Amino acid sequence: QVQLVESGGGLVQPGGSLRLSCAASGITFSINAVGWYRQAPGKERELVATISSGGSTTYADSVKGRFTISRDIAKNTVYLRMNSLKPEDTGVYCCNTGERSQYWGHGTQVTVSS
Repeated sequence: QVQLVESGGGLVQPGGSLRLSCAASGITFSINAVGWYRQAPGKERELVATISSGGSTTYADSVKGRFTISRDIAKNTVYLRMNSLKPEDTGVYCCNTGERSQYWGHGTQVTVSS
């Protein structure tokens, strides 16, 4: 059974930083691409960043230069480092993986507010 567990969210002031984690069991991140998505209240879910099985990364234009996706193969965990956070980064952040991108975590809330 595949399980994805996100952690690391919280309340942070504008300009602050957070590091999100997505820990997996039942699936191996080294051979599956992983994506971080976010959804703000009243808005559609947005793809924020991806990391391929080979380690290549992509980012949404809105987070380029501020967010970094990475992985620790030994820990089977993918991270999303978020710097220079803005109020518009607020939302529930979820990780996604699988051959058909069929597995989702429950998400972790990120709130950027003064």
